[in-house]
Amino acid sequence: MENKGTSTLSNGLIWFGAGVSIAEILTGTYLAPLGFEKGLAAILLGHLIGCTMLFFAGLIGGMKRLSAMETVKLSFGSKGCLLFAVLNVLQLVGWTAIMIYDGALAANSIYGTGAWIWCLVIGGLIIVWILIGLKNLGKLNTVAMALLFILTLILGKVIFSGHGGSGLVSEEGMSFGAAVELSVAMPLSWLPLISDYTREAKKPFQATLTSTLVYGVVSCFMYIIGMGAALFTGTYDIAVIMVKAGLGAAGLFIIVLSTVTTTFLDAFSAGVSSTVISGAVKEKWAAIAVTVIGTIAAIVYPMDNITNFLYLIGSVFAPMIAIQIADTFILKNDFRTVRFHVPNMVIWACGFVLYRILMHVDTPVGNTLPDMAVTIGICLVYHAVSSAAGSKKVSKAEPESI
Repeated sequence: MENKGTSTLSNGLIWFGAGVSIAEILTGTYLAPLGFEKGLAAILLGHLIGCTMLFFAGLIGGMKRLSAMETVKLSFGSKGCLLFAVLNVLQLVGWTAIMIYDGALAANSIYGTGAWIWCLVIGGLIIVWILIGLKNLGKLNTVAMALLFILTLILGKVIFSGHGGSGLVSEEGMSFGAAVELSVAMPLSWLPLISDYTREAKKPFQATLTSTLVYGVVSCFMYIIGMGAALFTGTYDIAVIMVKAGLGAAGLFIIVLSTVTTTFLDAFSAGVSSTVISGAVKEKWAAIAVTVIGTIAAIVYPMDNITNFLYLIGSVFAPMIAIQIADTFILKNDFRTVRFHVPNMVIWACGFVLYRILMHVDTPVGNTLPDMAVTIGICLVYHAVSSAAGSKKVSKAEPESI
């Protein structure tokens, strides 16, 4: 059994590929109005918050040997998890479409054959990745990640060398708290996926820690590249920067390969989550279907601003993982034997509403951290009250001692 598990290195490579993403670079450009120092602080704080949650989510799946959506059963019941599985599949279809759209748009800026052609190329390569399979990607992933690492270092050097900054600093349109939340949003968006990979790990704790650290460092670097591109080159279009720097073919390679390695994870996990919804579904074919749908959507619909999409993901999955953390690590609960754990469903709904309210409140740490703190607090209070009520009922039922 142990020999069939994935290694810590292979898990780290998977999450390196997740971090190298055009979407992360583009999100980093949104932070440029803060200036470099404040923007950097927001990126680091946001990723610290988001990656801490990502670690706990991955650790639950690794310890229990359960996929991401199967871990949800621990807190919400065998049928209660279906709500989150459906929402997760929908967000993963959305991510697949967004990633293919962004990748195709950037690739077309370098080699203009038509964005729809690049959508088909990227979508086809993702399907090839899916058909190869997670456990057979080892050597291919190692080569791909090594090339991506070298090329992203070159890209970083191009952006940051020889520039003193263009002074594109504005206090309008972006508060520090909002920047923190956008930095939390990316690792949080991976939260309903990570257990799909850590469940297979030979050493769950090491694999989860490595995956989280690798993703966190690479994601921060991608955000910084995006922010630096906007500040130091005066453009938000990363493809334009690559062309100006003479990275034509290399830039095209970065865009296409990074889009494939990242979007593969979205499509693959959509397949895994689909099996939770229906046991008749096959992971691989569901993942291919999601890729086809995402490719068509990328061709048909414009997807230029994803901030509202990121906030929606946060409002759904931040309170969900808060409840899972409370149940698994503090309360030691397991509700897989019940169909719906109604109290936790109600607590999640409260957390969802609170997150949407906090979106209109400017806090220095964003929305996710206070929302999760309150949600965990409600869980603990409910557990204490229900335990006390249960103890009273037991004591009343016991005969008086003589």
